[in-house]
Amino acid sequence: MKIRRTHRQLLILFVLFSLLAVVAFKSFAESGGDKSPAPAIRVTPPAPVIDDNERLAELASRRSRVAEKIGPNGVLVLFSTEPRVYTNDVDYEYRQENNLFYLTNLRQKGATLVLIPGNAQMREVLFLPHRDPAAETWTGHMYSPEEAKAVSGISEIWEAKEFEPFMRALRLRQGYRPKSEAIFMSASAAPPSEPTGATGTKPPTGFENLFTAMGKDEATLYLLLPREDDSREYKQEQNFAAQWAKSATGFNVRNAAPIFARMRLIKSPYELKLLQHAIDITTEAHERAMAVAGRSQWEYEVESEIVYTYKRRNADHWGYPDIVGCGPNATTLHYEENQARVKPGDLMLMDVGAEYGHYTADVTRTFPVNGKFTKEQAEIYQIVYDAQEEVAKATKPGAVFPTDVHNAGAEKIKEGLLRLGLITDKNSDQYRIWFMHGTSHWLGMNVHDVGGRGVKLEPGMVFTNEPGIYIRADALDNLPKTPENEKFIAAVRPAFEKYKNIGVRIEDDLLVTQNGAVWLTKDLPRSIADIEAFMARAPKEVTISALDLPWSESGILPTRIFWNKFFRA
Repeated sequence: MKIRRTHRQLLILFVLFSLLAVVAFKSFAESGGDKSPAPAIRVTPPAPVIDDNERLAELASRRSRVAEKIGPNGVLVLFSTEPRVYTNDVDYEYRQENNLFYLTNLRQKGATLVLIPGNAQMREVLFLPHRDPAAETWTGHMYSPEEAKAVSGISEIWEAKEFEPFMRALRLRQGYRPKSEAIFMSASAAPPSEPTGATGTKPPTGFENLFTAMGKDEATLYLLLPREDDSREYKQEQNFAAQWAKSATGFNVRNAAPIFARMRLIKSPYELKLLQHAIDITTEAHERAMAVAGRSQWEYEVESEIVYTYKRRNADHWGYPDIVGCGPNATTLHYEENQARVKPGDLMLMDVGAEYGHYTADVTRTFPVNGKFTKEQAEIYQIVYDAQEEVAKATKPGAVFPTDVHNAGAEKIKEGLLRLGLITDKNSDQYRIWFMHGTSHWLGMNVHDVGGRGVKLEPGMVFTNEPGIYIRADALDNLPKTPENEKFIAAVRPAFEKYKNIGVRIEDDLLVTQNGAVWLTKDLPRSIADIEAFMARAPKEVTISALDLPWSESGILPTRIFWNKFFRA
């Protein structure tokens, strides 16, 4: 009897599950299939696939263009970056000098590239350190000559220690070729070392035209030489130039940086693939961090999602230190401590950018920690958003950078600040109290990339679009004590108290095309409505592990918080 009752119960359960399955299937079929919304967080697409032929053609084209610029009477020397000391015997993670990487894609320490366009026999030489098994045991793999050629496309490769004798021979107007054991790889035929022919003359070395130019003081040595006297990044180039000037005659020393700056301004399709991937990684990092902000107690917990995403998506590194500032910290432009509390009613400003393939993104979002803008926060935010729109409208070939794009955005900022009562005169510089930086800078291999000012925009250029408003709590106190300022302070004080400690910056990366601006960062929510909708959905997609005992309950402050609170002036 008991068994029969159990069978009956199982049969009833089976029928019920069958009916539910039929109803579910019918509902699915009537709806036309699965129409569940796509995830709020956009996962980074796969990294761009660039085959060897494409890379080698790109690098060869770049070297050819540089050679054309320096001319047949020029010699270019590019050194690899010197390792930077972090502390004692620990170095910072190595990053190759941008322009050497731009021409070779090599990450090897101690490498040097020399271009000699006027030498038909040997237009380029790569000086490469000899592989050292003992060193590789400690610090990792070094390029073999074959690997260096496969990466760079350069087929004339000499041992690094031959660089000094090679350059010494140039100073003395002598051709030079190392002994065979120091030539790792060569595409040129070695000239005989003894005079040949009836006249007893030496065979040509390829340097004859350069030596002739030296005799007329028309030869030029190109190095990367910064404007400052004591450069942190290009000290070895400055020392080399100083020594060369003492011992070489017939050579003028010139700065090669403008040549590279002009070339790097216009991004090739190859470069845009790498830059877009850096931006895609950054987009996912932003979105994951936004998704956990409402459940985080400290800024560094939010930042951890950014770091995690960079590592998970194989970014080279960050392009600059992460800025994750909540509440009043959002009013500090380059706030990098990321150690303060996260408060639900505050705005959080995140300015972060991943680097991939030596190209860096630069993206900022400001959003409410609790997912909803207050009226005051939304009013400030909308002004910045509208200014961004004006910058994009002004972006077109022929516009002067940064003047035209900055002025377009600044006018919108002035109008908004005047409307809110934070300035009294839009035709003055009062707005600079609340918006103290430019709207834009070049973007590429550096976060603040080369390119200069007063440049007419052309298709292929990439720059940032980043207006902001920062109502710092001490802004009015720091104004000079003048009658004019006292009058201004009295007039804007009510609005200042209303918006105090609100900081908003929105930053996107724009590509100039023939038809105007393309938003490379378009996939990251930007409008108030889109951000609030994202914040409502995204937290469900990211699981975070809470600390066993919150700091607020343990009574223990993180070390850096303790230090900053009690020991910093």
